[in-house]
Amino acid sequence: MSAGIIIAITTLFFLVMSYQKQGAIPFPKTEDFSVTALDRNGKLLRAFTTGQGRWRLPVTLKEVDPNYIRMLLAYEDKRFYSHHGVDILAMARALKQFISNGRIISGGSTITMQVARLLEPRNKRSFSAKIKQILRALQLEQQLSKQQILNLYLVLAPMGGNLEGVRAASLAYFNREPKRLTLAQAAQLVAIPQSPESRRPDLSPKAALKSRNTVLKRVAKPGAFLSPKEARGAIQERIPTTRKPFPKYAAHLTQAEVLASPEKLKNGGKQVHHLTIDLRLQKRMEKLVNNHARRFSKNHSIAMIVADNKNGDVLAHIGAPNFLKRGGSHIDMTRSWRSPGSTLKPFIYGMGFEDGLIHPATQIRDEPTRFGHYKPKNFDGSYHGSLSVSRALQLSLNIPAVKVLSKVGPGRLVARFTQNAIGMKLPTGAKPNISLALGGLGMRLTDLATLYMGLARGGNTIPLNWHSTTGKNGRNEFDLSSPKTENRLLSPIASWQVSSILQGVSQTNRQTPFAYKTGTSYGYRDAWVVGYNARYTLAIWVGRPDGTASPGMTGNLAAVPILRDAFSRLGLPARLPRRAPQNTLLAKNSQLPLPLQNFERPNFSGGAKTATQNVSIAFPRAKTILALRQQDSPAGKHIFEDMMIRAEGGSLPLTWSINGAPISQSHRRRTTFWTPQEAGFVKLGVTDALGRSDSIMVRIN
Repeated sequence: MSAGIIIAITTLFFLVMSYQKQGAIPFPKTEDFSVTALDRNGKLLRAFTTGQGRWRLPVTLKEVDPNYIRMLLAYEDKRFYSHHGVDILAMARALKQFISNGRIISGGSTITMQVARLLEPRNKRSFSAKIKQILRALQLEQQLSKQQILNLYLVLAPMGGNLEGVRAASLAYFNREPKRLTLAQAAQLVAIPQSPESRRPDLSPKAALKSRNTVLKRVAKPGAFLSPKEARGAIQERIPTTRKPFPKYAAHLTQAEVLASPEKLKNGGKQVHHLTIDLRLQKRMEKLVNNHARRFSKNHSIAMIVADNKNGDVLAHIGAPNFLKRGGSHIDMTRSWRSPGSTLKPFIYGMGFEDGLIHPATQIRDEPTRFGHYKPKNFDGSYHGSLSVSRALQLSLNIPAVKVLSKVGPGRLVARFTQNAIGMKLPTGAKPNISLALGGLGMRLTDLATLYMGLARGGNTIPLNWHSTTGKNGRNEFDLSSPKTENRLLSPIASWQVSSILQGVSQTNRQTPFAYKTGTSYGYRDAWVVGYNARYTLAIWVGRPDGTASPGMTGNLAAVPILRDAFSRLGLPARLPRRAPQNTLLAKNSQLPLPLQNFERPNFSGGAKTATQNVSIAFPRAKTILALRQQDSPAGKHIFEDMMIRAEGGSLPLTWSINGAPISQSHRRRTTFWTPQEAGFVKLGVTDALGRSDSIMVRIN
């Protein structure tokens, strides 16, 4: 037995007797790792440096290329799985060299000993430091499995500069996750930790190349996992000479997500944030937006949201193009309050449809009109005379929209938005007024996306969601801890009518592959478009973050090309989100009930006020068979959807009755809604304030 082995065994004997006296192992804490944001499939969106400015990304053995692990063990610690923290033969060689030379020539360190050194770094290499490493290595082997020890090495190994761990190095040097590495890349990552600063490929490419090739040559053997022929091929591969930037996809959203929790790492804060973003879609949309940004000046910005109509998940989020590389690109314009222009008009008309005030085929006059001191004008200053409500919405005419809002009521519109948790900002001290039809309030892109997603969902809104959680099976699943609240925005009929109009929004009145509405705020400050189809809702804003006007910039010219480009890349089917509800009135103007044929109805009573006319039921008509769609109630019973009933003439308040029994409704309006409980014949009655009445029989199917 050689003297080196005798010394090693003797030393180990004393070490084994004393290692239990060591204090607790200083394992890294949660806040010692980089915070990361992952997409819905677990792919990296963005990482943040630690408090010490280091890139130390979490990674596990199963997330690293197996060839890297094989190469690491073959080069650094051949007997890793058979020793208990210390390799006797390697120690004997190291001690013999130390005795012969009077200084440390080779450390004889195992992977476990290297982990021990990384957990308690020391500036100087000395015999006492080596002894402490050995003690910690023995302690580690007692407390952790071999896999856990390797996992620690994977995240702690120094990789040059402020890079630590194989994942950070792989992203910085190769711009890829370590799951799949070439043989040359794996060898590079094995070589760097031996001398991190002198072997950095970005600063010392010659030394990096030499050390990489040394690893390849040493581990290559006939019959081994790496053959000499494969090693010779890997040696021909070029090494990287620059450091790549870390991913920053969905930069504004990920930053807001992390900064939303000041105690993000302490006290149980999140180290990994799982978002609903789809990285592949996010990359496509970011590239698209960056390309379109070239059409505008460097002071302009673009924001986009892509949401899944089914569950409200945000699949792509862009707060600005070219994050931190363009003027104002640090501002998340999806959350900025701006005037929405004409984008609220569909909801004004939708409430008009719901109230029975108008039908898509109703004729409305577009002509100079004064509302008190307010005299709105159309965007282009022209007037179109009498035209259908559908066409008025498709052309986004201002005067017809203001007329309808004056009947619907600005306060009711705001209340409806509030009930659906839509954020709004009115001018200081102002109350809702008819200027809302032209964008007379502040709204965010997130709120518009929620509103239009409600149209795509048949009239019901759900909140946008960008949080997901990792399920037990390792996949990102939707967070079901707090069920999404569904709110009624518009009735299914009104919602379908609006969608049908918006799908034919082009000047030729041909159907587009999606429904959409544009908006341009006063002074050309904001250009908007929101589009939706069966599956997705896309909301886009273009403008200057500082609110400066951009003459000539409209939603149609600035934002629609982006929307069309985005939808073409999504490859969506050319169909409306939903079919028409069964009881939708699809008649042309000539087939409509008289009260719905014209919005401004001529006065046939020789100047008598409407309130003095006898009250009559305008909708539904007598002896009508109403095919109302049934739906399941929460109690499991079958109930019908709400049915609109409307009266003409008479003096308010009105009292409605079903089969002689009064029903609860708004007494101050001529339109109300009633929910049938069962099929069959129903006697519907109405009585006004002067006792005049009308009644009809209808049948509910």
